[in-house]
Parts: sequence; structure tokens; C-alpha cells
Amino acid sequence: MVRKRFPQLAAQLTHFDRKGAAHMVDVGAKGETLRVAVASGRIAMRAATFRMVVEGGAAKGDVLGVARIAAIQAAKRASELVPLAHPIAITRVAADFRFDAARSEILLFATVQCRGRTGVEMEALTAAAVGLLTIYDMVKAVDRGMVIRDLQLEEKRGGKSGHFRRKAVK
Repeated sequence: MVRKRFPQLAAQLTHFDRKGAAHMVDVGAKGETLRVAVASGRIAMRAATFRMVVEGGAAKGDVLGVARIAAIQAAKRASELVPLAHPIAITRVAADFRFDAARSEILLFATVQCRGRTGVEMEALTAAAVGLLTIYDMVKAVDRGMVIRDLQLEEKRGGKSGHFRRKAVK
């Protein structure tokens, strides 16, 4: 169906075979290279909630510390959650936060690295998503109106497709 409806894109959709059936891509013949991906997302909340998280005053404890550990753990388990993702021997995961006090938003940047045959984009995206979900979970008792948004790949390096970097929005 995919190949019939979108023939110009079909060759680029590696998770579909010639008949359009989903399959796991064979990466066995690929060479191992350094692979790095950075993903980001943001969570917006009320100003009082933002201050509580940033100042470390949440009743459940260190929200950002727990979110960082959750992001790292999520990166390591991405292949269990994303059906066609390969299990990858990750060599590094980092979760860094930036704060936008004017918007009461916390931005999470997840960086994942490996030396392997396939990229780590899904691991970085999963890390960012789960880190943000953890923030929501830890402070939802005081602010159920939080919004998680803008989950996106910022950068990817390594492999056949080369370097990708999101262009800054003006």
C-alpha cells in the first residue's frame, strides 16, 4: 500500500519491504561508526510549579534528578518500546535541562551515543519523552494542566545518511 500510494518516497522508507510489509532493517552489512543523536522537548507549567521544580521544593523529591535517571533508563530500553528499533549497545546518555522562566517551561535535551551499525535517534527521542513524562508524573498533584510539546530530533551524526542539524527557527 505504501509503495503504491507514495512511490516517490517508497525507496526511502527502509522499514517496509518491496511488498509494503513492515520489517526490521538488516544492518549486518553496515560498518560500525560513531553515532550521536540529540533530541529535545519541553514541558510548560504554571509559574508556581516551575519555581517549585527548579528550586527543588517538590514533595516527591528531586524532580529533575529523577527525570534525568528516567531519561537515561528510557534510552537503554527504546528497542523494547519501538517495535522495529534495534537493540543498541549505548556508550553514553546525557539528559540536560534548560529553563525558560518567562514561559515557565523546562526544556530537556537528551544526547545518546554509540559505536554501531545503526543510529540512536529513537533512543534520544525516547529519552526526552520519558524524562518529560517523569516531570509531569512527579508534580501532577499540583498542576495537571502541564503541556508536553515540541519533541524533536535536534541533531544526528554518523552513518551513511550523514549529519543532520535542525535549523534554528527565526
